[in-house]
Amino acid sequence: MQTPDELHIPNDATYAPVSLTDLMAAAPIASRLVLGATLPGRVVQLAAVGLYARSVARDWSARQGMRRIDFKAEFGADVDLLLEQPRTSREMEVGRLATLLNRDYTPERIPRRKLAVRANRVLTDFIASITGQRVETSAEVRNLSLAGIVFPFAQGTCDILSGDIAIFRDTGIFEPHIITHEFVHRKGYLKELHAQALAYMALRGSGDPILVQSARAERLHRQLRVLHPEDPEAFEAALDSVDLRDELRETFLALRPPPNLYQSVVGETMKKLYDARMKLTGQNGLSDYDRGFTNFLHTFRFAEGVRQPRELAAV
Repeated sequence: MQTPDELHIPNDATYAPVSLTDLMAAAPIASRLVLGATLPGRVVQLAAVGLYARSVARDWSARQGMRRIDFKAEFGADVDLLLEQPRTSREMEVGRLATLLNRDYTPERIPRRKLAVRANRVLTDFIASITGQRVETSAEVRNLSLAGIVFPFAQGTCDILSGDIAIFRDTGIFEPHIITHEFVHRKGYLKELHAQALAYMALRGSGDPILVQSARAERLHRQLRVLHPEDPEAFEAALDSVDLRDELRETFLALRPPPNLYQSVVGETMKKLYDARMKLTGQNGLSDYDRGFTNFLHTFRFAEGVRQPRELAAV
């Protein structure tokens, strides 16, 4: 039995063998192609809709007892309260992050399933340290999803209704942060800035070399994206200028491969639509992933009267 200081969100949909969202979308099409008839697919689709709706309803009901973080009170920063970090400060931070990543580099990797369990535990502990409530959620992560076709620019997605998460490809040292970012959504925080900030601070303060490395890599990557937006050559030159070790350099470059025709056309279109959707939901748009994220940590670092220790914003 859960106590007032514990909240269990069932996330039933995440335990299904395949994504219920994918089943709802693809079952009739697959049935038509394989069997030459849509009726079997419609039956599967309706079953998936029922399971999906039940899971969403149970999760929504459970979240009604959730204590949410007041970002302005805890960190002195939020989507509508961000100080712009000066360029010189960003450049200095890039140098510090590169030095720390080089110094503390670990090639150790954890299988995705075990990594997800570890990241979920660290995030749960971190949020509980702020709210006094442990929000227990699923640690399930999928490797495949139709969302990867719809959003070719993304590394992973979370269905904000069901909590179903998919990670699309291996991103090396960045994977712990990407998984943790999606877990923040699963725990009920829908804004991308909140997911970026909570994932970073949870991993950075974990004391786990693999998780700390991922947090620092994410922060460095986002700073470089702010300093060199949509300029692959300048991005690569920046990596060279900080003398990032070869293993790290290759991982950073792999995040920004040359897009194929499909990714160029569909990706750019979906980016614009997603940016617009974010703005309609009270966010600043796609910039919250990088400029907003780095400005959040900068704002927190100099905020007065915050309840959380500023060490959480350290590199």
